[in-house]
Amino acid sequence: MTATSDSRTATLYRMVMPDHLCPYGLKAKDLLEREGYEVRDEPLESPEETEAFKKKHGVESTPQVFISGQRIGGYEALRKHLGHKLKDADETSYTPVIALFSLALAISLAICWLAFGTVFTRELLPKFVAASMCLLALQKLQDVETFSTMFLNYDLLARRWVRYGYLYPFGEGVAGVLMLAAVLNWISVPIALFIGTVGAVSVFKAVYIDKRELKCACVGGHSKVPLGLVSLTENLMMIAMGCWMILT
Repeated sequence: MTATSDSRTATLYRMVMPDHLCPYGLKAKDLLEREGYEVRDEPLESPEETEAFKKKHGVESTPQVFISGQRIGGYEALRKHLGHKLKDADETSYTPVIALFSLALAISLAICWLAFGTVFTRELLPKFVAASMCLLALQKLQDVETFSTMFLNYDLLARRWVRYGYLYPFGEGVAGVLMLAAVLNWISVPIALFIGTVGAVSVFKAVYIDKRELKCACVGGHSKVPLGLVSLTENLMMIAMGCWMILT
């Protein structure tokens, strides 16, 4: 009984100071408790106490977790010990795209409900595309410099005129907002058709002709989304939206 009880007890050393409460220490404590461990919380309440602890145990950082007398390590080491998947910094992920398009759909549903009293309207798809363009532009505008650098890896026009990579997010954002409001089509439609067509041709050439494996800049300069279907879809959506606005 005692051995079993000890095996489900963890000791956690973490920084708890007036000017710094270690976030990874809180995460480690929460994870241990969710996994059914009784946590013996040992706060390190001063820089001197923290340095003394690190020197004693030969570690370079805190928090540090001990289970059954064995040092497990910090938060990431604890996740690994408990069988949780660790995030690879270079791992391909579609999470940003799924989150973005899900939010765009929710926004378009809300707009249609407010404007038309129903979500079952032909305006839902155009609003969804316009909302997606706005959110995609927002992702790029958070770090235009990094986006433009990634963009140069495959965009044909940006390679000839580097400044285009800086202008692209603003053009996408302006077109998206105007299309969402259904105003000034003479501005939004040409922008959407132009950047959508250039983008689609560039992506198609890079992925399907040159067979290059690149990261997509569609959701910002720090994206781990592979260049391909998602980026091609983004550009085709803009083309389709431009055509829709012309026809209607």
